[in-house]
Amino acid sequence: MKQISNNVFCDDYISNLKLDTKLMANPYYDYPYLIIKNFFSKSICNDIANYTFNASEVHKAQVKTRLLSSVVAPSIDESIRKTAIHTLPNIFLDMYEENFKVHQAKIEDYFSLALTTSTKVQTLEYTKGSFYIKHADDSSELVNKNGQTVGFTQVAPLRKLSSILFSTSHDTHTSDIHSFKGGELLFNYLFDKEGNQVKIYPEAGDMIVFPSNPIYSHEVLHVDDGYRLSLVQWHNAIIN
Repeated sequence: MKQISNNVFCDDYISNLKLDTKLMANPYYDYPYLIIKNFFSKSICNDIANYTFNASEVHKAQVKTRLLSSVVAPSIDESIRKTAIHTLPNIFLDMYEENFKVHQAKIEDYFSLALTTSTKVQTLEYTKGSFYIKHADDSSELVNKNGQTVGFTQVAPLRKLSSILFSTSHDTHTSDIHSFKGGELLFNYLFDKEGNQVKIYPEAGDMIVFPSNPIYSHEVLHVDDGYRLSLVQWHNAIIN
């Protein structure tokens, strides 16, 4: 395995692949991703969860499927992704935008880039039994007839960074509309010093930021119980 930060290693196969965008964090950092604690207060996170649980518009999330050349068509496929998208009122979206601006310089410095444009925020709900299989945010995975990964083809080149803000907390003991069991964010090709795949066990208010390329392929494990709610966004950037 290749060491990509003080505490994290990367699978040799994926680190040696030729990728359209191979953005990485500084290898001398402790972690190859950035975690921002208390992006939102617990109180605001609870307000968002209460809103989506009780009164929000919602529809099933879609996935993009490669058809011909670079043509992709979004569709619902619950064997790949079982989650729902909510619509938040502007009061929450405005707070998110203002808080993101506060942290923007830190994000740009961490990844040595200049952010340019961002997508609209997606508010994603995972309830009991929900999940999202392994995927890269900027690419489609290419597999052979045996289901083995043989490469990636970039389908979303404007996605340089991904950010996930958690509005509910991972909790192994209790679960309600403000917490969940299971549903960890797992990075498929990243490993700790003991050789374990990196998993994120978030608290409400945590934001994780990481490059969107296949080195950071990830999945949301099955939610065993509770309510997993996150605000997801993708960002374009000029890479230094």
